[in-house]
Amino acid sequence: MEEAHTKEPRMSEYTIGSWIADRAAIDGERTAIDDRGVLTSYRTLDARARALADRLSEAGYGAGGRIATVSGNSTDHVVVFFACALLGIAFIPLSWRLTAPELAELIGRSRADLLLIEDEYAGLGEQAINALALAGATPPPSAEPGLAGVELAAPPARTRRERRAARAEDPLLVVYTSGSEAAPKGVVLTHRSCFWTNLALSRATPMGADDVVLTILPQHHVAAWNVQPLLAWWVGATVVLERSFQPGRVLQLIRERRVTTMMGVPTQYRMLFDQPEIAGADLGSLTRVLVGGSTIPEQLALEAERHGLPLTQGYGLTEAGPNVLHLQPRELGTHPGAVGRPYPSVETAVVDPDSGLQLSGAATGELWVRGPSLFAGYLDDEAATERALAGDWLRTGDIVERDANGIHRIVDRLKNIYVSGGENVAPAEVEAVLATHPLVAAAAVVGVPDPVWGERGYAFVVTTAPLSRDELLAHARSHLAAFKLPAHVEFLDELPRSTIEKVARTELARRASATLGTTQQTGIA
Repeated sequence: MEEAHTKEPRMSEYTIGSWIADRAAIDGERTAIDDRGVLTSYRTLDARARALADRLSEAGYGAGGRIATVSGNSTDHVVVFFACALLGIAFIPLSWRLTAPELAELIGRSRADLLLIEDEYAGLGEQAINALALAGATPPPSAEPGLAGVELAAPPARTRRERRAARAEDPLLVVYTSGSEAAPKGVVLTHRSCFWTNLALSRATPMGADDVVLTILPQHHVAAWNVQPLLAWWVGATVVLERSFQPGRVLQLIRERRVTTMMGVPTQYRMLFDQPEIAGADLGSLTRVLVGGSTIPEQLALEAERHGLPLTQGYGLTEAGPNVLHLQPRELGTHPGAVGRPYPSVETAVVDPDSGLQLSGAATGELWVRGPSLFAGYLDDEAATERALAGDWLRTGDIVERDANGIHRIVDRLKNIYVSGGENVAPAEVEAVLATHPLVAAAAVVGVPDPVWGERGYAFVVTTAPLSRDELLAHARSHLAAFKLPAHVEFLDELPRSTIEKVARTELARRASATLGTTQQTGIA
């Protein structure tokens, strides 16, 4: 008979679906989710997830399948996620912020076996399904999530799939990238990827059963799962789900729920600090405050320190699970603008974009990443997957500066950099300088064709009070070389954004091109 210590570990032991069952067995009455005041215990969450898994299996959904959703943050949505995790089904949360044609395209490209549409988005979902049908495609069966929906009765699957335990290599979470620069791609994260992502997060920013996590990012973003919530459900903490970001309510929740940790983007923290009641807000329960999406502006970091918020800067991308780099609160003051060192189990390299050679020591180049948390590829897109990878390395497309201590700073996106008179210009550097003017609220710079210099910068600027182009450029001239100064400045009421943290640069580039097509003939800049 085979010795027990020689047996290979079962793959199902490493899958995410078991986390809730494990926690329910340890302390089932502990609150897993606080959804707008409705509390769900770990025992109830586990029971609902298992019951839904049974219902789906009976209807023919199983391992290797795909279930897409259009839903806000809710307990019902979390139940669907864990039911999929138990069955080895890929969970594909789609954005309710999309238009019906955009949503229809993703539903079709996802090749989902089942589409779950929350009642609040029924109109959008119906329009998307109709658009899909008009395009000649066959929409998948659909239902509502929740106890009165798919948990009560699941529509029969068109293709029946086997029921088996989930495996570590099974796709778990498929998140579509924003598509601000190109057609959205579905990033496939497996159980193994999510396991390692959360293990690394637990080592860098530990969490325990007594923590209370506030989730304010929508659940069609990877961070709404893999940056705190999944780790919270692994260790038995409570997750407070919010469906939208309302600064005043966030301050209220922090006080009333005694929130200990949360994650947001700089824009959201800026809005929090602008609230009149921030001066007397009770933020004392917060012990860890994560920031992602973009680098913390120095002024915002100073304000956070004044309010006693221990900010942890993070950097990542969906394809990496998403966590790649982090900077602890104690280091923010000594490394302003930096995004930190790699998470445990994450390996990084700085690579010369032209030669492809890895650079040692202090260096500037493209950031490459590898490790067990990387994605398994883009959904049904081998060509795009091959372009993103160099062997087992992920090309991030971000230009970073690494110092002698191994701390990284984001310079810009490789695709954003333009060449003016033979010199590389990083729009992020120009934007940072423009933003230091006291009347500038936001700035974005894109490269546009120029008959003399090859390319020049076109700046879009949002101000808090009237400001002239000449005054702004005079301010920038003292901080930037002449070739970095934008040749064109346009003032806007607000910058268009593809998500709350990402400027829609493609839209700005189109606007600049359209404007220059008119103004260059008249000599106006």
